[in-house]
Amino acid sequence: MKKLIAVGALALAGASSFACDTAIDPATGLELESVSTGWRSVGVVEGMNKLVPSVSFKLKNVSDRSLPSLQVNAVFRRVGEDAEWGSTFVTAAGTDGLAPGAAADVSVKSHLGYTGTDSRAEMLRNTYFVDAKVDVYAKYGSTQWTRIGEYAIDRQLIEPAFP
Repeated sequence: MKKLIAVGALALAGASSFACDTAIDPATGLELESVSTGWRSVGVVEGMNKLVPSVSFKLKNVSDRSLPSLQVNAVFRRVGEDAEWGSTFVTAAGTDGLAPGAAADVSVKSHLGYTGTDSRAEMLRNTYFVDAKVDVYAKYGSTQWTRIGEYAIDRQLIEPAFP
């Protein structure tokens, strides 16, 4: 019985020291580097060219601790509108986490965009074209989603880095 109590007390002490360990705020513990935005062609859809907004960046851990299960959510909106136009969720670092000073390459694109019969370059010059922006959110472990950046989507075609 004494052995069981000692093991229980040791487990409780370990859990309480873990609970007292303060979480790293993603807004200060992560840095976005080499941010690039633009419009990616996703090919021809129902006979029309389709462009979607995209953002790529390096996500660097500037904290002094590893950040496990690091996730990113990119929320795309058209300029002047509050409604979400599309979003993409990705895992930037799995259970091993992102070590202090390490960076993960992240590329995300919306599933929604513009279609047209014009060439891709002409689509960007169309008078009905509405620019977009992206809000980038991050979280790790059980922390809450935190906005870590907002970027205008440049009105430029970018080469696809992914299908």
